[in-house]
Amino acid sequence: MFIEADELKAVYTRKLTEHDLADLRGIETTAHLFQAWVDKAHEVRLTVAGDRLLAAEVHAGSAKAHTDWRSDYRSLTYRATETPIDVAEAVRRLMACLQLRFAALDFIVSPDGEWTFLEANPCGQWDWIQAATGLPIAEAIADELTGVTA
Repeated sequence: MFIEADELKAVYTRKLTEHDLADLRGIETTAHLFQAWVDKAHEVRLTVAGDRLLAAEVHAGSAKAHTDWRSDYRSLTYRATETPIDVAEAVRRLMACLQLRFAALDFIVSPDGEWTFLEANPCGQWDWIQAATGLPIAEAIADELTGVTA
């Protein structure tokens, strides 16, 4: 998000074309993140609170949301899901390495079920996921803050 001419604006993920890559002048003036496109069935927001991993599938209902689900929240549907054991183990190692007890992690899940890690946000939003899925995220965070073990 940024403000331009007193208006709050957002920049969403988009696919680059050959034309976009033909002239990269000025690219050094701000931060960018480039990654290969990964075909997806859906995405997963995995909220980690202490030892608890709370996963929700995020299904895009529009072409815009399929590219970046943040661009069309109204088209999204959600479903609680399980985290594969290998992904859970890797997430726990990452959290330990980063010395984090909370983060919201995003993944792409391919049509054949393979999970691809995108990012971990130590200040990630979670309330709308809890409201949509019933996952006990607030409870997990409260337990973590008060030292209650699950």
